[in-house]
Amino acid sequence: MRRRRLRAPAWTATLTWKAAVFITVMSCAFAALLGVLVHTAVTRDAVDEARADALSRLSDVTAAYKAGEALPPGSGIDPPGLPASLRALAVSGRQGTLVADLHGRPTMWAAGPADGRVLATAIDYSRSAHVINSLDRAIVGSSLLAIGATLLVGAFAVTRVTRRLHQTARVARRISAGDLDARVHDPRTSDPSRPQDEVAIVAGALDTMASTLQRKLLAEQRFTADVAHELRTPLTGLSAAAELLPAGRPAELVRDRVRTMRALTEDLLEISRLDARTEEVDLAVHELAPLAVRVAGASGTETEVRVLGAEAGTGAEGGTRARPVRVETDKRRLERVLGNLIANAHKHGRPPVVVTVDGPVVTVRDHGPGFPDYLLAGGPQRFRTEGSGKGHGLGLTIAVGQSAVIGAELVFANAEDGGAVARLTLPEYVGLDGGEPPGHDDQTEAR
Repeated sequence: MRRRRLRAPAWTATLTWKAAVFITVMSCAFAALLGVLVHTAVTRDAVDEARADALSRLSDVTAAYKAGEALPPGSGIDPPGLPASLRALAVSGRQGTLVADLHGRPTMWAAGPADGRVLATAIDYSRSAHVINSLDRAIVGSSLLAIGATLLVGAFAVTRVTRRLHQTARVARRISAGDLDARVHDPRTSDPSRPQDEVAIVAGALDTMASTLQRKLLAEQRFTADVAHELRTPLTGLSAAAELLPAGRPAELVRDRVRTMRALTEDLLEISRLDARTEEVDLAVHELAPLAVRVAGASGTETEVRVLGAEAGTGAEGGTRARPVRVETDKRRLERVLGNLIANAHKHGRPPVVVTVDGPVVTVRDHGPGFPDYLLAGGPQRFRTEGSGKGHGLGLTIAVGQSAVIGAELVFANAEDGGAVARLTLPEYVGLDGGEPPGHDDQTEAR
């Protein structure tokens, strides 16, 4: 059985968290290093001073011992409590000092040889030890205070940077979603006299990119609309003139080309309206399955329609019937989307083409080579097609635009066993009472 790898929470990947950890670790390391240095220096000075006092007193005690005088308090030959290591050093003929506890109090011992025995003296070291302990507590307290203050200041500084980065990211997401008017407007970029940091440079570059992209897209939209409008008038006259041609193969070819040009012009006009976002939606509630059947029949192609996932309900005669799935949408635009998807499946795929209605989801699938990689990665692009090389790439572009207008989600994918799959998810209508919903299409239900 494979062990599950423990994953850190998502918030640990944020810049604020990483900066806080870095500042805390560095502050602790600096405080520890400074504390060790101060503790070592003070302890060394205290020990050296106490050692000098102990050796000086040992000299006085040694002189008194040699003169046969009484030894001062705290001194004697082989006194009890003398550390064994210091006793061994004195027995070897050398003098030495050592800090040890005597009756629970820190004591500085000094010992030296005396006629084969050990002459030692002890002085109180508790005051120096108390000073060192107080200094250690002060170092720890001041270090904690300094770490907390540093962490707060660092977090404040980092938060200001991350807040600006989040603002830049939000604007970038708005631009990618189609809001080309979104700008960061960092105050440092609007005032050239102010020094610019890296975040301001990124924000300024994003604003410049958005402005350039907006100008290019607006120019493209104006060009598309102007071309469509300019072509519409001569094509109308050309279509009327083609109808006056005598019957024959040349006349049929001319009329067919004129119809193709008129369809292309209408597609361009529709795309220009979608780009301008001037479309108004006429929402109503419709049964999805009969609508899909009607669109497939009107396409003039051999398209199979399957209805799945219908819940069972009780009919008026006590039997069971399929409970219809209703969606709230603009019927004309939905028919346009489904018609384009079916036409694209027949034009660029291979039969059989199957339309599946499963609840509020309509799937159009063919069994051809599938969608190209560029379409799966970035969506359909106008005037770009692959595969058979037929078409101008406007059908799927219009389908995506109209789906967004009616609030539906259109996803393109390729089936594992081959073929292109377009999945349209519509907003399902759920009635709170058993009555007919507003805008209900009786004609559609009767079919």
